[in-house]
Amino acid sequence: MRSNNQNNRRYEDIINLPHHVSAKHPSMPAADRAVQFAPFAALNGFGAAITETGRLTDEKAELDEYEKAALNDKLSAIAEQLDEHPTTVITFFQPDKMKSGGAYITVTGTVKKIDEYERRVVLTDGKEISIDDIMDIEVLP
Repeated sequence: MRSNNQNNRRYEDIINLPHHVSAKHPSMPAADRAVQFAPFAALNGFGAAITETGRLTDEKAELDEYEKAALNDKLSAIAEQLDEHPTTVITFFQPDKMKSGGAYITVTGTVKKIDEYERRVVLTDGKEISIDDIMDIEVLP
């Protein structure tokens, strides 16, 4: 290992020379010079992929026969009251578009119709909810 004194002697012939300034090329502005040392993303999209992988989703719970029967009774009662425009609170499972699982969503709205053939509840705001994804439904007074 060289001592600091030995390193200084190595460059003794050039250490006191003036800083070179090119006659052909203008000097680069300090801001542009600093950009050369800025961090860059070597793997484009990798950060987004890590974030997506770390995002948590819920698994869909399956209703038992009693819960399904109770839900069907509530839907039938709402179907009978459609002319009165009942305001309902619906909790349902919304599958995730990017990965397995999803999230439980609760919406409040007025039921426009219950389509038994397509198995969906249509709200007056146009939102459609699959009956198979509904976990709970409640009619507000």
